[in-house]
Amino acid sequence: MSVPSADRHPAAALDDLRTRLDHSHLITDPDVLQSYRQDWAKAPDPGTPLAVVRARTTEDVQEVMRWASTHSVPIVPRGAGSGLSGGATAVDGGIVLSTELMRDLHVDPVTRTATVQPGLYNAEVKQAVAEHGLWYPPDPSSYEICSIGGNIATNAGGLCCVKYGVTTDYVLGMTVVLADGTAVRLGGPRLKDTAGLSLTKLFVGSEGTLGVVTEIILRLIPAQPPRSTVVGIFPDVVACSEAVLAITSRIRPAMLEFMETVSIRAVEADLRMGLDTDAGAMLLAQSDLTGPDRAAETEFMAEAFRTHGATEVFATDDPDEGEQFTMARRAAFTSLGKVGTLLLEDVGVPLPSLPRLVAGIEEISARRDVPIALVAHAGDGNTHPIIVLTDDDPDRAERARLAFGEVMDLAIGMGGTITGEHGVGRLKAPWLPAQLGDDVMELTRRIKNALDPQGILNPGTML
Repeated sequence: MSVPSADRHPAAALDDLRTRLDHSHLITDPDVLQSYRQDWAKAPDPGTPLAVVRARTTEDVQEVMRWASTHSVPIVPRGAGSGLSGGATAVDGGIVLSTELMRDLHVDPVTRTATVQPGLYNAEVKQAVAEHGLWYPPDPSSYEICSIGGNIATNAGGLCCVKYGVTTDYVLGMTVVLADGTAVRLGGPRLKDTAGLSLTKLFVGSEGTLGVVTEIILRLIPAQPPRSTVVGIFPDVVACSEAVLAITSRIRPAMLEFMETVSIRAVEADLRMGLDTDAGAMLLAQSDLTGPDRAAETEFMAEAFRTHGATEVFATDDPDEGEQFTMARRAAFTSLGKVGTLLLEDVGVPLPSLPRLVAGIEEISARRDVPIALVAHAGDGNTHPIIVLTDDDPDRAERARLAFGEVMDLAIGMGGTITGEHGVGRLKAPWLPAQLGDDVMELTRRIKNALDPQGILNPGTML
C-alpha cells in the first residue's frame, strides 16, 4: 500500500488541526519532532512528521482522525516508543499520534477487570491491580517501560507466556477510533461473549494499521503464589533446547527461558551479577504450584536439566534469589545494546523444531561471521536472535543484513513465524508474504482497505 500524500498546504492544514485541539496537544518544535521519528528498533530512513499530537482523550483521537481523513494525512500511532520492529516509524508529512498521556485506570475487583487507557506502562497496571490481590500476567522483558497500548498493538507476550498466555488472552474489550474518526466499543467486562464477529481479537496485534485503541478492558486473575526457581548451565543451546522439550512434553512451568553465551556475557559485563560467562547456555525455569506439587515440579525440571547435559543445576525456593536470575534474563536487550548496534529478531517455531532452529541460527552466525546473541521464551518456541554490530564496517553490516533475512527464512521454512510478540512493523514486512501466502495477504489487504480506505493509518507497517 502506498503512503498517502499529505495536504498541499501543510501550514493551513495544521492551523485547522489546532482549532480542533487544545494547543498544548499539538507540537511542531523540530527538536521534539526528532525524538518521535523512531522507536527503539531504529528502523532505517524514518520520515519527519509535520507534528506530534499528544492525545489525552478518545475525543482528541477522533478529532485527529477526522482531520487526517479530510486532508489525507498519514497517522503513525505511538505508545512509549519501546517497540522492537519499527512499527512506530514516522512518515514524511504525517502526524505522530502519541497516546503517552492517556493514563486513566479503574480496577473492578468484583469482575476482576481493569479498564485502562493505552499510555499506562505494563508495570503500572501490574502494581495497581496487585493492591486488590490480582495479577495481570502478560510480562514483556520491557514491562517497566512499555505501554499497554503498545502491548495491544503487537500482542506482546513475555516471560510468563508459556503458562499464562499473551496479551490477547486478557483483552475483554476496547474502544477503537477508526480512520474516519468513528469510535467503536468492542466487547466488555464479560468472561463469555460470542455475540457477533470477534472484532476485539482483530485489533489486538494489528500494529495501529486498522484503528487507534484508546481504552482497554483487561481480564485479571488472582495474585500469583511465590515461585521456586531452577537454573541449569549447559554446554550449548542445542542441549538446552532439548531439555526444554523434555519439560514441555509433560508440564507447563510458570517460566522457561534461556540465554546463550553472548547474551550472558553482555549482562554480566553490564550488571556484575556473578553469571557463569563460560556457559554455553543458561536455562531458567520456575514453578508457581503450591505445597508438594511445587516441590515435585521443581525436582522434575531439575532432573530434566541433568538428563540433558546440564553441567550445573541450582534450585531455590527463595523468591529474591529467583528474581535475580529473572532480572538477568530481562536485562539481555539493554545490556546487549551497550555492546553495539542491534538487529532484533523475534522468530518462533513449533516446539519440536526448537533444537533445529537454534542450531540453524548458530550456523548462520558462523557462515556470515556476525555475532548472533540468542535469548528465548523457550517454553513456547519463541526465540530472539539478536545480531550485534560493534563497529561501522559496511561489509559486516551487509553480512548482518543478509543474516537477518536468513534467520526469518529459516523459521518460515520450519513452519514457524517471523514474529511471536514484537510485531511485523517495518523491519519484517518484506518477509510477511512468504509466511502468510498470497491468499492470506490478499485477505489482509481487503480488511485493511475496508477499515482504512485512504491508507492513512501507519502506512508502511506490516503491509
